[in-house]
Amino acid sequence: MTAFSDFPLHKGLLASLKDMGFESPTGIQAESIPVLLEGRDVVGRARTGSGKTAAFGLPLLQGVLDSEKQGVRALVLAPTRELALQVTSALEDMCKGGPVRMVTLYGGASYTPQLNALRQGVDVVIATPGRLLDHMEKGTVDLSTLDMFVLDEADEMLRMGFIDDVESILAATPSSRQIALFSATMPAAIRKIADAYLQDPVTVGIDAGTAATDHIRQGWVRCKSRDKLTVLQRLLAGEVDGTTLIFARTRASCAQIADTLAGRGIAADGLHGDLAQAARERVLGRLRARRLDVVVATDVASRGIDVDHITHVINYDLPPDHETYTHRIGRTGRAGREGTAISLVLPGEVGKLKRWMRFLKVKIHPVEVPSNEMIRERRLDKLRTTLVEAQEEDGFRRAADFVAKALEGSDDWTPERLAAAAITLLDQQLGLSSMPADALPPPPREGRQDHRDHAASGGPELFVPVGHNRGIRPGDLVGALANECGVPGNVIGKVTIVERKSFVQMPADHLDRVLREFGELELRGHNVPIDRARPRQPGGHGPGGYKPGRKPYKRGPKPRYKGRKS
Repeated sequence: MTAFSDFPLHKGLLASLKDMGFESPTGIQAESIPVLLEGRDVVGRARTGSGKTAAFGLPLLQGVLDSEKQGVRALVLAPTRELALQVTSALEDMCKGGPVRMVTLYGGASYTPQLNALRQGVDVVIATPGRLLDHMEKGTVDLSTLDMFVLDEADEMLRMGFIDDVESILAATPSSRQIALFSATMPAAIRKIADAYLQDPVTVGIDAGTAATDHIRQGWVRCKSRDKLTVLQRLLAGEVDGTTLIFARTRASCAQIADTLAGRGIAADGLHGDLAQAARERVLGRLRARRLDVVVATDVASRGIDVDHITHVINYDLPPDHETYTHRIGRTGRAGREGTAISLVLPGEVGKLKRWMRFLKVKIHPVEVPSNEMIRERRLDKLRTTLVEAQEEDGFRRAADFVAKALEGSDDWTPERLAAAAITLLDQQLGLSSMPADALPPPPREGRQDHRDHAASGGPELFVPVGHNRGIRPGDLVGALANECGVPGNVIGKVTIVERKSFVQMPADHLDRVLREFGELELRGHNVPIDRARPRQPGGHGPGGYKPGRKPYKRGPKPRYKGRKS
């Protein structure tokens, strides 16, 4: 099929697709839609962004529109609230103006609107497993009239521990229902469900590791655990140009990485299980509105991310297996675009990565950690691009007139000198072409490296006498310095926060000006005095060195083992 109009779909569905700008089906849609329209069961292998929602959504809506039965006729089961809402939104867009009644059932929301919709009668239910089982136990959802069951993101159901719930729900559906099971990967437990509940299914889609990633440039950086944050920041400064999704193993790592990046003036936020639902929705909203440059997420939390403008995926922590790796990097290069995926690999993980390359039959190339010179060149390139694009702006003609007048009757001015002066002012405001030596941590170096190396490489620091005890976060300090004191975000270095004090690295000239012109910062509604931090002493413990009078700990000789005499 080369166009949606080739499918035997209702005119209303075709009109909605045209309004949405969709003309030709994707690969998974071209394979799935005809089979599902025939009433066959389907097992679909599809990566994120391949268009699988329409692959099952169009046949689902066609079946509802063709049927005159009463009751729930289609069920879509999704692992997370975000995915359930995305599916609902997509189905509503596909049948605009059509007489299809839907309800979305998910946890963390009031039962009242869900119950009211169910009492009035619905044709399609989109639900998460836990909330659907609650309704089934209360008797508020009846699946006995079901014609089609869609299990979306089946592998994530397994990873989140919902597989038993899925089987309970499947067991409550009539044996005559049609099943469409979609999964990016196909673990043994998912195959077992397919074998038990699907009747002579047709397998469609692509295999992980082949066409799924051939549009993605894949690279890796070998680094030690202690150097990961340094390598990450340098990659973001010198390699990445676009919205980036960073995968971390734990919720704590997500929060730490996001806070560190925000402390360096990067528009970054975390997405993990410790966030309240309202906070999760704010992060996703900022991402979709392109107000975030970086999102740090766990595998589970990332399932709520459905955007097409992610240009880079960085595996801060390698995933446990090659299937998860493939699914992660599939978050970039969507909607026909190219993407880039970079993995930070510990020395003991190199062998695992090489095994994945052989199994997936792909090349994952070594990536050089950007040096200061590489980062400066990248920023100069960005400045050049910005200047070229500025010629299309509305104010360009007025600026050209200003330049012409400035050059009239002056022997000292030349176009080159005037342009250089303008770029100097632009650079001072935006920091596009320059990078102070202490704007980023130094590149990691081979061999032993301890806290004294870091202390020697850091720049001067601002001392703030509050820390975790007042709920201070890196964003509070960076925001106050940037917004109140006019310090460019790109020159703010490492932000360190401990229990009762905080330290912010910045170039000496900016630090001198801040201390000269301001004597305090407004942090969380309080005016807090600021000062210059004491230089770190050799062997000092953390910012500001050791406390005077503290005796160094001396390790004594190990006691000799006194065994029983024979």
